[in-house]
Amino acid sequence: MSLIVHLAEYRKRAGLTQADLARAAGVSRKTINTIENRIFVPSTTLALMLAQVLGVSVHDLFELEGP
Repeated sequence: MSLIVHLAEYRKRAGLTQADLARAAGVSRKTINTIENRIFVPSTTLALMLAQVLGVSVHDLFELEGP
């Protein structure tokens, strides 16, 4: 199974740059970039923080690809 990441979509809907989201979540812009490009899988805490900043659920941002 692989992770499907919708972070960029929700970030753009919110009118935020990667740097804006990174600042709000307390991480680097590179961290946001690597998550969006599926290079890095965020911790549960970071995933929750990103969802909170964007006003959505973690399930909106991340899902597992079906079997």
